This record gives sequence, structure tokens and C-alpha cells, in this order.
Amino acid sequence: MKSLKLISSAIAMLICFVTMAQERTISGIVSDENKQPLPGVTIFNQTSKTSVYTNFDGQYSIQAKTGDMLVFTFIGYKNQSQKVQNSNIINIKLLPDNQTLNEVVVVGYGTSSSEYEDRSYARAEKRREKKDAAQALKGKMAGIQVASNALYMPSPTVAIRGNAPLSPKNEPMYIIDGVPAKANQMAKINPNDIDNVSVLKDQAATSIYGNKASNGVVVISTKNEMYKNLSEKELDKKLNIMPIPAEPTQEDYDTFVENAFESPKTAPLSTFSIDVDNASYTNIRRFLNNGQQVPKDAVRVEEMVNFFKYTYPQPKNEHPFSINTEVSDSPWNKNNKILKIGLQGKNISTNDLPASNLVFLIDVSGSMSDMNKLPLLKQSLKILVNELRVKDKVAIVVYAGAAGMVLPPTSGDEKKTIIDALDKLQSGGSTAGGAGIELAYKTATENFIKGGNNRVILATDGDFNVGSSSNSDMEKLIEEKRKTGVFLTCLGYGMGNYKDSKMEILADKGNGNYAYIDNIQEANRFLGKEFKGSMFAIAKDVKIQIEFNPKQVQAYRLIGYENRKLRPEDFKNDAIDAGELGSNHTVTALYEIIPAGIKSDYLTAQADDLKYTKTETNSANYSNELATIKFRYKKPDGEKSIEMVQVIENKSVPLEKASDDMKFSSAVAWFGLKLRDSKLIADKSSEEIVKLAKQGNSNDEEGYKAEFIRLVETSKQYN
Repeated sequence: MKSLKLISSAIAMLICFVTMAQERTISGIVSDENKQPLPGVTIFNQTSKTSVYTNFDGQYSIQAKTGDMLVFTFIGYKNQSQKVQNSNIINIKLLPDNQTLNEVVVVGYGTSSSEYEDRSYARAEKRREKKDAAQALKGKMAGIQVASNALYMPSPTVAIRGNAPLSPKNEPMYIIDGVPAKANQMAKINPNDIDNVSVLKDQAATSIYGNKASNGVVVISTKNEMYKNLSEKELDKKLNIMPIPAEPTQEDYDTFVENAFESPKTAPLSTFSIDVDNASYTNIRRFLNNGQQVPKDAVRVEEMVNFFKYTYPQPKNEHPFSINTEVSDSPWNKNNKILKIGLQGKNISTNDLPASNLVFLIDVSGSMSDMNKLPLLKQSLKILVNELRVKDKVAIVVYAGAAGMVLPPTSGDEKKTIIDALDKLQSGGSTAGGAGIELAYKTATENFIKGGNNRVILATDGDFNVGSSSNSDMEKLIEEKRKTGVFLTCLGYGMGNYKDSKMEILADKGNGNYAYIDNIQEANRFLGKEFKGSMFAIAKDVKIQIEFNPKQVQAYRLIGYENRKLRPEDFKNDAIDAGELGSNHTVTALYEIIPAGIKSDYLTAQADDLKYTKTETNSANYSNELATIKFRYKKPDGEKSIEMVQVIENKSVPLEKASDDMKFSSAVAWFGLKLRDSKLIADKSSEEIVKLAKQGNSNDEEGYKAEFIRLVETSKQYN
């Protein structure tokens, strides 16, 4: 008996040792004391002697084993050590090093200090080769950091140490001869023309320039004050600064026309398919974080709104989702109203979810070689693999010059086998997307689980160029494969040659959903934290049809969903495809309404009365009803739709008293409409969008809503 116990103990110790010895990917975000991301932080693994750096958003990814010690270092901040334990996510908050903060030069505006002398750049530049003004700051004052950052900004980035991370988002304010200036203007000044430079920080800065100076102020005086009293355009002209053109790109987006206002008398029914995709938001986030102008057609407002989760109640009846409506004021057109429609999918526990039959269809063509493509793709799918159970199974199909299977269906508990197969993937060759889709669906169909979650997960940049490659060919292929009962998830990666149009078509036509993975944190959100909603449909072909009461509504328009609109007769046609709803998923749709009796510039002239057809309003009194809304859906394995009906009361609340969900979703839609340069919004103030978003920012444990607010603030300099 004693020997048996010793053997058991030895086996347990061996298992523990092997587990600890396994190297895995550790990722996270490094932020400062104000929860702002810190780019350029060094993460050093003391065991393996390897190191990595955080990216623009403070994100990092490093290989480590349980027990390894990671050391986080950044100039102006205290070092922090963290031992790797069970979690693969380690987020770190660095605190300022007060000793290094003492090095920062702080002077009052227009004064000098005996302890810290203002440095004369004109004298210093006589001993140097000509440089731009930003680089001239480097090394001249303690506490000033300058970085050349061509990837994100057209000019070097400056930060006052202790105030904010070295990031274009947190650069100081610039004052040139008493005039506020931009970083690219400051960088264009001839250093030989500079007479004096001083730095203001903390209260010395904000007491003079207000909150805009919270990251410090760099005050530049030139000889003879040559830039005094110039406007921004005049300053650009004098410094020979040309407007920055949009960056050339091979990315592909479908064009569409924004929904217009319609009259309920001539268009009594508005019908559309739900959309749970949110790829547009993460793609927009990528553009803004890279300091690039957002392509107008990359903006799909409904996908931006549906990136965020809202606090709708769980369904209390036999239906798989609850219906929630709210009416309030339009924040961008003061006389109009906003109707919010929110669906909340039923939350099914992981143990009760059906078994999964998954096929990873992975693009390993030559276009996938970049770090934000195949390498990120492999790390992303490992997150999904960690969610799998014993009853689940995974196969891996790849395509380049041809398609092939690299892993036959394998049980979800054989994680090492699956991960090893992913690690061996390498990029090269052309992109036979059509052949890959054929093989993936064939594999999924041969291993079909009745009543289970049968799904192909396509991961690619969408750049198909061999075989079935045109959008129409792909559409027909996917519509045919949809009949097999296999669902589709599309994961988009990369930039430069990204084909959003193909990815969207595949998801729309293939009983699927679509996400753009711009970093490992987004992969962790979509494939980890929201695994159930992303991978398990609880209702398919979900359609919405709304009839507005013409006695209360003069005109209406659906915000977004342009490529999801349906004909009225499609609502009851079960052969017409529509969107899917996942476990615990939320879906939000917004309508803008012009109330009856309101004069509006957005309404076209009324047509003459018809000779042969009379359009009359029902004489019944429905004064307390704004609209009637209907829903149709099918069960995941069903073919006959089920209908739900709900009346929306003619009851509106002021925006200041509306729910947080109404405020925040309206702010996101507002920002999307601004990015699309919508002609149907009167107010395009970024400050007002930020204000409304902050009022509605609640239930934000993951920080996504706070990140959105920072994006709107950042976008001011690009749009």
C-alpha cells in the first residue's frame, strides 16, 4: 500500500513538472497609473533571457513557462516583476518613478528659473547638422523623450516623461510664438530660427492652457516671432506643409449608399436581417491606431454598434431571445427621435452546449507571411482550442497553391496534437480559396453531428486569386454549401491587401458571422471570452419587420444595415437567408424618426396624389402606438420559422434620462455616421460624441467602451 502511494505521488510530481515545463504564450496590456496604454515597454523573461516590447496599444506577447519571472521596464517608471502562474493573460500597471520625475524641466510661461536655465536652441544648433525641431529636443532637456514613429505619425513623437507614455495619443501641447500648433508644424520649424524653448508641466501647464495641456506644453519662441498671429492654414503654408493624402491601399471594401428617410405612407414596412458581426469596428480601430484615414466604405455603423454589449434582460419565455425597445431624442438632429431595438440571446451554460464539429480552414498562401497574419492567426486559434471539450473535435484544412488536410478530426482534449499542427504551418504559394472551401465543407459534412455545432472557421486575409475567386462565384459556392447545415465563421487578418468585401459576402451568405482580428486581445475577446456567442447559434435566419404608425411618424430611416435590408415579402419567405444569433449575444438596431408635424430639411417634396391608387391611413385610433414590430427566426436545426410580435408605445424620454445603453449606442452610431461623412446629421462635433459616450459608459469591466472614447478623441487629428 505504501509503495502504491509513493508511485502515485511520483506520478503527480511528474505531471506537475511536465505542466510547468511547457512553454506557452503569455500576453496582456501594460498601462500607466491613468490606465493609458504604454507602448515601448520592455518585457524580459529572466529564465529564457528573451525580451519583447509592447506595441502602440500597450499590448505584448511572449513565450514563457509556469514559474518564469517576467520583468517590465520603461523609462520614467518603476520596474515591476511578475511570476508566470496559471493564467495566460498578465496585465500590468506601471507606476511613475518619482526620482526620475525630478529631472523634468518645469518653468512658468515667460519666466526662467535659477535652478533650471532655459536652453537656447539657436546657439546649440550652430554646433550640429540641421535637424527638425522635434529631433532637436532630444537630449537637450531632461525628461523629454523623442521617438521617430513613421508607422503611426508623419512626424516624430514627443512626450514629457512622467506625464504620459511615448505615444501620438499623449503628445504635449505645442505653442509657437504664442500660437497653438500641431506636431507636424513644430517638426517643420528650422532649428536655426528657434530662439528659446521651455517646458511646462502639471499645474504650470493647465493653469495657463487648461485641460488640453494635461500632457504638458512645449513653448517655442522664434527669432523675431516670425510665426506670431498666424492661423493654422497660414502656418501650414509658411512651413510648406501639404495636406496628407490618403495612403495608397489594395484593400477592398464594398460600396453602399446610406439609408434615406422614408415615409410610412409610401413605404409602410421596413424589413432587415439581424447582424452580429463587428469586424467593421475592429478594422476602424486599426486604421485610427495606425494614424490613417478611415476609408468611408469600411464603416458599417451597425457593426460598430454591435461590437459592444448592452444590459438587456435574459428571455423569460420559450423564445431564445428577449425583445427590448426604447425611444429618446436624437443627439445629432435635435427635432428627431431615436428608436432602439435590442435583442438578448439566451445564455446557455458551457456544459449544456451541444458537441462541436469544427474545421479550421486556414490560408497559408504567400500573402499571409506578415506578423499580423499567419503568426497572429495561429496564436488566435490556440485560444479557441483551449475552450474545447472532450466531446468536441477539430480538423485542420489549409490552402495555398492547392488545398489539403493537415489534421484529421481530433478530439478537443488532444490539445497538444492540435496546437502542434498549428505551429507547423508556414506560408507560401498562391491562394486556392475555392478548393479550400470545398474540402473544408466536405470534411465537416462527413463528420456531421446531428443536433451539434457543425462549423467551418475560415481564417484569411480574403485575398483569393486562384479558382473560384470573384465575389459572385464565392457567393454561389457558399450559398450551395449552406444547404449542408454547416455554419461558417470568418476571421479576417492583416492589412494592405485585406479583402473585406469577400469576407463579408462569405459570412452573409453562409449562415455565418465575421470578425476582424487586429491583435491578440481581440482574438481573446472573440474566440475566448465570447466563445459561446461566436461559435454556438441559438437561432438562425432572424429577421425583423417594423410597421410605423403614420399618425405619429412622418418619416423614418434605419441606421446602418444597408447590406442587410430585405424586401417586405422576404419576411415570411423561409427560403430567404438572414443572420444568426449566438448564445448570450446581443443585437442592437437604431431607427431615426421624424415625428409627425415636424418640419425637416431631410424630407423630399411630396409626390402628387395618384390617379388610380389611393393611400389611406387606417381610421382606427392608435395614438398610443408608435409602431408594431415582428420577428421571425428558426431553430438552429429547423427549417420553419417562428414569429413574434410586439407593439412599441408612443412614449419617449429625454436623452439625459435615457438608459446608458441608449446613450452609448447612439454615441457609437453618431461616430460611425461622422466617419462616413453622412449628409443626414446636423452636428458632427467629436466633443459632443465623447460627452454622450461618457454619460453612457457603464458596465465596462473589459474597458472596451473607454477605448472607444479614446478612439473618438484620437480621430480628431485624422478626420
